[in-house]
Amino acid sequence: MNEPVQTGHEVIQNYLKTLDGSPGVYRMLNAASEVLYVGKARNLKARVSNYARPSGHSGRIARMISETVSMMFLTTRTETEALLLEQNLIKQLKPRYNVLLRDDKSFPNILISREHAFPQLKKHRGKRTEKGSYFGPFASAGAVNRTLNQLQKVFLLRNCTDAMFESRTRPCLQYQIKRCAAPCTGRIDAAGYATLVADAERFLQGKTTTVQSNLAAEMGAASAAMEFERAAALRDRIKALTQVQQSQGINPAGVPEADVIALHLEGGQACVQVFFIRANQSWGNRDFYPRTGAGADEAEILEAFVAQFYDDKEPPRLILLSHGVENEDLLTDLLSERAGRKVEIAIPQRGEKAELVENAVRNARESLARKMSESSTQNKLLAGLAEAFDLDSAPTRIEVYDNAHIQGSDAVGGMIVAGAEGFLKSQYRKFNIKSDAGKNSDDFGMMREVMTRRFERLLKEDPDRKSDAWPDLLLIDGGAGQVSAVGGILAELGVDDIAMVGVAKGIDRDAGKEEFYRQGMPVMALQRNDPVLYFIQRLRDEAHRWANGAHRAKRAKAVSATPLDDIPGVGAVRKRALLAHFGSAKAVSRAGVSDLMAVPGVSEAMAKAISDFFSTKG
Repeated sequence: MNEPVQTGHEVIQNYLKTLDGSPGVYRMLNAASEVLYVGKARNLKARVSNYARPSGHSGRIARMISETVSMMFLTTRTETEALLLEQNLIKQLKPRYNVLLRDDKSFPNILISREHAFPQLKKHRGKRTEKGSYFGPFASAGAVNRTLNQLQKVFLLRNCTDAMFESRTRPCLQYQIKRCAAPCTGRIDAAGYATLVADAERFLQGKTTTVQSNLAAEMGAASAAMEFERAAALRDRIKALTQVQQSQGINPAGVPEADVIALHLEGGQACVQVFFIRANQSWGNRDFYPRTGAGADEAEILEAFVAQFYDDKEPPRLILLSHGVENEDLLTDLLSERAGRKVEIAIPQRGEKAELVENAVRNARESLARKMSESSTQNKLLAGLAEAFDLDSAPTRIEVYDNAHIQGSDAVGGMIVAGAEGFLKSQYRKFNIKSDAGKNSDDFGMMREVMTRRFERLLKEDPDRKSDAWPDLLLIDGGAGQVSAVGGILAELGVDDIAMVGVAKGIDRDAGKEEFYRQGMPVMALQRNDPVLYFIQRLRDEAHRWANGAHRAKRAKAVSATPLDDIPGVGAVRKRALLAHFGSAKAVSRAGVSDLMAVPGVSEAMAKAISDFFSTKG
């Protein structure tokens, strides 16, 4: 109970024990489990140790560290892989502290444009609307520029605009320095240029290294002939092509679409790591920690996981597993039926696919080690919570409640759930306040409504408390009034054996000065450096975040609401079409039937229905 509260630096320091010198990617998360920052490292332990120092950081990094309560790690084989994975994750997660991408909203690709008879080689950002072959994403604009520079040396493809191409009467400087074949002035015919384009595409796809071997032979011949300048130029080309090849480590060339599922089992606990490969790119990963029955082996666990995992999602064409399953043929048939096409399950033993599985297994093993360490800490906090509030035992399920509204408008109640595994986000709930308590800004009334609805449903669905849906502890955002209101509701429902604690901000509404209210007991507080206090703050802040998010979503929906929402048969698509055509709901209400029929998707019957709706409203 006297352990000091863990600050950002101390949290990071604890992770150093589980890290080694492998390259990889790390993520920093705040109390709400939001990703603050994604970074890559040649040596994870060395890089993360920099953040563990209490001083010497810029203001931005210091703020990020102070908000960090947990970290996630992914190891890779090389730093290049780490860099590419970092960029993939940043693109998806958009972490707040990765400010370096503030003016880099999309990742660059290499495009061989097909808008012209002689394709152009160039850098491309944004949506892939232009006809051509795309390769990427690349880690940065600089990486693309360097690669383009070297590819022009090797394949001699043009980089000029179509307008410039059409206006040339003699070769430009690119031809003179041997970086373009000058198709603009006929120095190469269409068939010859098409061969160069095909070679460039094959190499960027990783389908052949023939060009590289040919260049090596040319370099040897040039060196033997003492043409050292030419030999040096060829050496640079080979180096550039090698750099292009390195990008295929994390974005596999031979696996266009697959889920890589790897299992690590240790001490009766399992971690399943799922990597998602789409369009030859790694688009992130997820950790899963399935409950394992006593004595369950790898094959049993993995088979059950795969069957359940794809229960509500479409499987890819290829699933790579780390271990064999007992009923592979049945599982394949099941997934193929769900997908409506053939699905293949494979346990690769060699090659690129085996390397992908090996990488996933390694990350599953390391994730489980971190999870087991974190679970131990979580259990200590739950035991400390029981000691602080005189509970009979450590709670296995904690429910935390909060309300959110603006002067009674769009009132929402929020419930979050936590236990030995941390936050159980799949069990979070939102409650739209239906009574007048919301309109009257009555926090007590809103809390009564939320608790009534919650426990009436529990009593209806599980009166004998056979499931794990019943909480051991309720944390209420508020003081004596809120606790009294909730206690009254629970007493009316006959639920009088669930511990309840009200969490109030305390003096000056300062974090660290929280006061705790329990029925029939005096107000209490915890030491500012008590880890249990920090744990409760995390729970309260998460409930606050969840309730506020629900409130904002409800308010945004209300703001965008129009009379069109009340017309039968007018859904989101027709609503957008009508607003796009007329500009406003008022203009739609004034439009005649013939004008309404001019909108795509609006038939004569629908136009009459819309017109009649507004006519009856006056």
